[in-house]
Amino acid sequence: MRQVILDTETTGLEPELGHRVIELGCIEVVNRRRTGRVFHRYLCPDREIDPGALQVHGITAEFLRDQPRFADVAAEWLEFVREAELVIHNAPFDVAFLDAELARLPGSPGRIGDFCQVLDTLALARKLHPGQRNGLDALCKRYSVDNSQRDLHGALLDADLLLEVYLAMTGGQGALTLEDAGDTTATVAGRRAARPHGRLIVLRAGDAELAAHERRLKAIDKASGGRTVWRQLEREA
Repeated sequence: MRQVILDTETTGLEPELGHRVIELGCIEVVNRRRTGRVFHRYLCPDREIDPGALQVHGITAEFLRDQPRFADVAAEWLEFVREAELVIHNAPFDVAFLDAELARLPGSPGRIGDFCQVLDTLALARKLHPGQRNGLDALCKRYSVDNSQRDLHGALLDADLLLEVYLAMTGGQGALTLEDAGDTTATVAGRRAARPHGRLIVLRAGDAELAAHERRLKAIDKASGGRTVWRQLEREA
């Protein structure tokens, strides 16, 4: 499954009042693994930035003056996201801005929903954690995702944090899947694979690693409402 974790920064809150996208951050994921492909652009909005928005992301009009416009990068961006599932926190906000940007293009290519599916992680978080704070910072804390560098919002930084939160929220082990290494490291069709010769080296987890592991288990357990298998086994023991 191909997904693109996406975030934007904007000049303000209302696309219907002419506010524009000024930063696009996208990270490609296939089968819950990063592919290494990233799309990141700052964009010249040809308008001023609201003071409230500037306090959130710190991106100034002076910095953006020499950046490309959305129309300049639209074809490349559309190729990057086309036919992917977009994973977005508070998706209606970003999608409304992107639809407005697409509508400004000559011979508009359509709306986001015409060529992408959209998964709103805010809606997912509200379903998993009703009545709790479900902003990105709150979710980072809940799932032990390090967001210490997030002094200001940034599209690529926030997309990166959202990816880690999304993987934790939907299973937590997407980064631990094994690469296909052929017959030498796996059992294929019921046949035991050949193993390399030599002495087996055992590396045991240190105190810090054990503590980090326990924090992750507690986060997953909390997200499941106490229904994880290991907690059930503890109660039965």
